Amino acid sequence: QVKLVESGGGLVEAGDSLRLSCAASGGDFGGSAVGWFRQAPGKEREFVASINWSGTNTNYAADSMKGLFIISRDNAKNTAYLQMTSLQLEDTAVYYCAASQTYSRYPPSNENQFNVWGQGTRVTVSA
Repeated sequence: QVKLVESGGGLVEAGDSLRLSCAASGGDFGGSAVGWFRQAPGKEREFVASINWSGTNTNYAADSMKGLFIISRDNAKNTAYLQMTSLQLEDTAVYYCAASQTYSRYPPSNENQFNVWGQGTRVTVSA
């Protein structure tokens, strides 16, 4: 089974950019869709973006997010990324990556469709 480890979180100022990484080991990362989710303080975990196994299709929580957050992957490095730009206070959250073993063309967005999760990386955006 794939094991996932997130990194790249930290404290940034509003307007800054940050790139999160999700490193996979074991299992079949190349045959898995990857999703990014986040959980803000006092709120439920929510979907951010996902990418299919080959990297040819992506899915974002909202059109407004598509221009600010970019999900990508490098199967040769067994790593997925979430590039975040123009971060705002409301982007403060713990960010999780998750994997779903599927060769579907379209990546899932429901967290119940992901069976492997990382431990999360905290992103804090200050004013």
